[in-house]
Amino acid sequence: MKVLLTRPEGRNQSMVDALNERGIAHWVTPLLCVEATPAIATNTPHPLAHADMIFCISANAVTFADNALTNADPHTKAWPPAQYFAVGHATWEALDQLGISALEAPDDCQQTEGLLTLAPLQEIKGKQITIIRGVGGREALAEQLTERGATVRYWEVYQRACPPLDGQQLALQWQAFGIDTIVVTSGEVLDNLINLVPKELFAWLRSCHIIVPSNRVEAQAHAFGITQVTNANAANSKAVLNALKL
Repeated sequence: MKVLLTRPEGRNQSMVDALNERGIAHWVTPLLCVEATPAIATNTPHPLAHADMIFCISANAVTFADNALTNADPHTKAWPPAQYFAVGHATWEALDQLGISALEAPDDCQQTEGLLTLAPLQEIKGKQITIIRGVGGREALAEQLTERGATVRYWEVYQRACPPLDGQQLALQWQAFGIDTIVVTSGEVLDNLINLVPKELFAWLRSCHIIVPSNRVEAQAHAFGITQVTNANAANSKAVLNALKL
């Protein structure tokens, strides 16, 4: 097994350490980069104001929101008192490092669908909820919370992009190295992978074992003609290692 890791810059180290411990060869190529969105205008109500519940969709959401709060006023920066929720353990850890206690999705479903099964989210009529996320994320969470009677708004603190990469050269390098397993942690990463690999190397890509984090991304992979797909049901290292049977 030779594994390609594709998380954004700085987000692959835990998997690198785990693979090194197990003697598994790997290659790191971030296939997604994230950057902050413009600051909120000073005459605009802050999205966290009056929130009863705050949902963080990813560790990036936590990091960029914390940076935005710091830049707004480093002397009075504070996450407001509210009930916090994290989609995924990495997101929970990011909040925990800031001293914020949060509820997270169950271990067997570390995604939106799992989060929605939590007891505090069953009776939320009249609650004010802010979802912190990147630009253009899924709508399923907001839709379900709205159906349950909450008022939902977004704070989009970062945006995603594909790094400037030479797809032809990279794909040939991956193939020459012997990559046969690719860890994909989001639909955006999968899209960028598909767009980068030239058509003449698609047969190689389709021969690879693709690890995905959710049912949605699994279906997305199948739609691209990739058949060797394992759903880890989460994007954290523990789930990915279990999917790799390591």
